[in-house]
Order: sequence, then structure tokens, then C-alpha cells
Amino acid sequence: MSEEAASADGNGKAVRVIRIGTRKSQLACIQTDSVAEKLKELYPDLQLEIIGMSTTGDIILDRALSKIGEKSLFTKELENALERNEVDLVVHSLKDLPTTLPPGFTIGAVLKRENPFDAVVLHPKHANKTLDILPENSVIGTSSLRRAAQLKRRFPNLVFKDIRGNLNTRLKKLDEKDDYAAIILAAAGLKRMGWENRIGQHLTTEDCMYAVGQGALAVEVRARDTDILGMVSVLHDPDTVLRCIAERAFLRQLEGGCSVPVAVHTDIQDSQLYMTGAVFSLDGSDTLRETMQTSVANSGAEQAGELEPRVGITAGNVSGPAQIRAEKLGMDLANLLLSKGAKEILTVARQLNDAR
Repeated sequence: MSEEAASADGNGKAVRVIRIGTRKSQLACIQTDSVAEKLKELYPDLQLEIIGMSTTGDIILDRALSKIGEKSLFTKELENALERNEVDLVVHSLKDLPTTLPPGFTIGAVLKRENPFDAVVLHPKHANKTLDILPENSVIGTSSLRRAAQLKRRFPNLVFKDIRGNLNTRLKKLDEKDDYAAIILAAAGLKRMGWENRIGQHLTTEDCMYAVGQGALAVEVRARDTDILGMVSVLHDPDTVLRCIAERAFLRQLEGGCSVPVAVHTDIQDSQLYMTGAVFSLDGSDTLRETMQTSVANSGAEQAGELEPRVGITAGNVSGPAQIRAEKLGMDLANLLLSKGAKEILTVARQLNDAR
């Protein structure tokens, strides 16, 4: 049983207080508020308290994410608070969560995915342009090796440089200086911030496949808190769960992370889960890309998922056999790429990144 607080309402009735941990950035707060609103709709008697914190990734802004060397840049402090029972659940961007969680934690909900693709935000002087028609050697800001590797390959006439900070900070750096012609950001974050009007170009699968888990929100809880786990599990979106299990299994099998360029694309059509996965050298010149599929059809006789986490996700209300097949798809696709030389590409990419 969790140790969440209780208080009394005006009639002296005990009210359950659930404390939700979040990063302090505006986007993180907006995302957390959206989860809190859904919980309040489902459980109107709950009292929710949101607790903001700063993480390592928020504090260290003078180095590229891939150079800091910490796997849990945006999650560690939140998980520490969860472990100390200072909060009862934590809301994350799923792409920030490592594929192996610390002991005792699980992802109790993966919400319906927003657009997972990346988008181009242009400097005002380049309004109405696209990456194809920006001037030669225009500087594009991104803190992601994955984005840079793919876009260097696709747009060799452009220059890619690191840019750090939350969305507000990066947009300010773009607009108020002439250092960047454009920056690359997740379309989901821009939409949640209400900044869709700043999107100058939506990138496609051919331009830039997305990060594992990108566009999905995750609710992390203590695995032993079956009451909290049951409470948040109704937020699961089955299709998003299956896609993200496949993606996280793919990344874990590759032993990838933010220090290597790994990208995915998943889709579910007619009960088939399609997955494309790719690995890249830092400059994008060397790449491996393959596609596989599996059935995630529910026969009707299948049981819901057991309370066994798959790549950190516990989804008791999603078909168990479908989860197993999704996880196997991700692992099989990773193994196919590994058999074709993915390990060598990623090893060199990691070594070059460390040496930069």
C-alpha cells in the first residue's frame, strides 16, 4: 500500500491526496496537468497535488545531452522522490525513460500518442522556407544525434549544431539571435505548448524517423503500489502501448541510448503492427534500416496482460499475447540489424561522440 497523504474536506470527510511529480518546465507542467485532469475526471473524489522538480538534464545546459553520460537525465530526481514516498506517481515524456527502469518502479500508464514526428521551426527571417531551400551552410540547431545523423544525410548542404534548453529557451535562442536558421523539435511538444503555428515543416519518415517513445506520455509508479497501479492503468492506450513496447524492446536489444543514433517508425493497421528501425553513423553516411511486422490481433479468447512488465511497462488491461508479440517484434528487428553490422556502426558512433 502506498503512503499517499489524506486530508479532510469541508464536511470532515477524508479525501485521498495523490502527489504527482513532474519536471518544472512549462511543457512538463502542461503534460502533467493533462494527466491530472484525466485522473480527476475518472476519480472526482481525489485531491491531486503537483510537485515540480529540477532534473540533471534541466540543470546541466552547457553540454550536449549525448556527452553528459547519465542515462536518466530527465528522470533520476523524480524517481528518487518516488522512492522516498515524497510523490505517488510521476509523469514523464516516455522517450526520456530508459528501457530498463530502476528496481521497484514500473510504467503504469502510457497515454494515447501525439504526433511522434519531428518538426522544423524557422528563424523569422526564413519564414515560409523549408530545409530544402535554406541557403547553403545554414545552421540548424538540434541536441539529438538521431536527428542530426538523419538530416545530415538528407540535407548535406546544411550545418548542424547543438542547442540545449527547454522549448522556451530554444525558441528564444532561435528568434533573438542569428546563430540558427532553424531548430528541430518534436511536433508533439510544440502542439502541447500551443505553438503549432511556429511549425514551418513537418518531417516525414523519409526525412527523419523519430525517437523511441516520442510523442507518448508515461506515468511511472512504485511497482508494489497495486492500488495506484490499478488507478492509473485505465489511462493506457492499447495501440500506443503495443507500439512503444516494440520500440523499447528494439532499443534495449541494440543497447542504444541518447549517445547513439537510433530511430524507429511504428504503425498498427488491420491488427498488424509494422515496425521500421534504423541505426546511423554520426554523419549519416552509414545506415542500416529494416522493416518487420507481426499480428497484434486479439482472438477474443486471449487474456488481458498479466502484471508482468515488458520493457518497463505494466499493462494488465492490454492483451498479454499481443504484448509478447510486440516485444518479440522489437527484439527480432534489432537482432536482424545486429546481424547486418549494427553493433559496429553504433560502437563507432559512440566512440566518435565520446571523443568530440
